[in-house]
Amino acid sequence: MEHILYGSPGSGSAAIEMALQAAGLGYRVVRAASWEADSALAELRQHNPLGQIPTLRLPDGTAMAESAAILIHLGSLHPQSGLLPAEPGARARHLHGLVYIAANCYSAVSISDYPAQWTHDSTPAAVAAVRAAARAQLHQRWALFADQFGLLLDAAATPGALAFLAVVVSQWSGARQHLLAERPDFHARLLALEAHARLAPVLQAHRAA
Repeated sequence: MEHILYGSPGSGSAAIEMALQAAGLGYRVVRAASWEADSALAELRQHNPLGQIPTLRLPDGTAMAESAAILIHLGSLHPQSGLLPAEPGARARHLHGLVYIAANCYSAVSISDYPAQWTHDSTPAAVAAVRAAARAQLHQRWALFADQFGLLLDAAATPGALAFLAVVVSQWSGARQHLLAERPDFHARLLALEAHARLAPVLQAHRAA
């Protein structure tokens, strides 16, 4: 029985691939994305009407979307994977961090990527202003994430769900450049995590695709 992951190179599906591998679960990737006309978008929308990726079909046919929810589900179902800490306080901090990224960073990336959907003024100047404001908010939120959760991301330990999602989502919309300038220690932590055996193969495959 395998999991079916709808995703695309360079997307948030990379974090879910890392988690599936960490849990030792069999899976198959189906390339699907709203920006890829030749992908399995129609099939994806049968399971997620919003067409969002990643979407994960569980072996029993249940479909899950939202990266943080998928990671929490996999970590809870497979505690031996190390996706989530066993100690209650550490687990609470990691869950907080996962939902923080989903609510405050992923959401701002969506506005930055599709600014025309967030304004009734379709002029180029108005669309550019929405994108600029979204990126400014995103960069500030990543800086706050670094301050609140940065010490939880330690490449010397075994990276789990929070590290996977932070490394993947921080690659987008100029966040890494901002962190390099404003939170260089945290930026260095992200680079160290990218080289870890739990992350590097998936990241390399996504970059090569």
